[in-house]
Amino acid sequence: MQIYLAAGPSDAQEAARYRRPLAHQAYRIGPDSTLLRQNLLLGTQGGLLAISDRDAPPVDRPEDLAAAAVRECGRRNYSGVLLELPQPPAADRLALAAALVKALAPRPLYVPESCGAVSGAVPLICTALSGGSFTGRLREAAAAAGGADRLALDVERLRMDFTLPARSGEGQSLSGRELQELLDREAPAVFFSQDLCARYFTYTREGETHFVLFDDAGTLQQKLRTGGAMGFSAAFLLYPEVRDLLPKLFPVRRP
Repeated sequence: MQIYLAAGPSDAQEAARYRRPLAHQAYRIGPDSTLLRQNLLLGTQGGLLAISDRDAPPVDRPEDLAAAAVRECGRRNYSGVLLELPQPPAADRLALAAALVKALAPRPLYVPESCGAVSGAVPLICTALSGGSFTGRLREAAAAAGGADRLALDVERLRMDFTLPARSGEGQSLSGRELQELLDREAPAVFFSQDLCARYFTYTREGETHFVLFDDAGTLQQKLRTGGAMGFSAAFLLYPEVRDLLPKLFPVRRP
């Protein structure tokens, strides 16, 4: 399983130290279906082209944008494209994904799971679960796709605080600092959930019981091992999100 670090231009040089290919988050959708590049480091070669549609206009000519992406892949020796879209994606974004699949072949196009209906694209399965079974979730996704090799992992770092009973299954997202403050203040006993492949602890505040789920280097390593053993084709980690864990995830060997 190929593991990518998704990193912007300001982080690319530092991220490259961990000897993993990068998904270069230096591209976005511009006016008139153009591909815009931002501050890419001189001489960048290899990895993936990552296209963001954040605050982007409609894509009226998906084939033109797909062709521009293919040309950039050729210039930079990119091995494929990561298309970063909101969920659910709009119809013009689905049309862009379909155009990219056709234009890029045989290079892969990685897309959010909500774009799974786009034939030939590789959907990303999120690893941050708050219920059910992590292994079961991957198995179900692989069975539905006709094989794990047709899927990739979106290794999202889980940090969530749930007020019990959490009937909706939704909690409050925590920043790294907020999580550490909770750990420091509560000094809780921390456990490992085999089903969720995540750490957890509980605490009480103002008469309410809270349940906190979070990932660390160990749980992310386990998720990567599980996906690799099942045959998932690739995995993606967002560099700013896991920056502090990377020395443990991918130790840099000194000569």
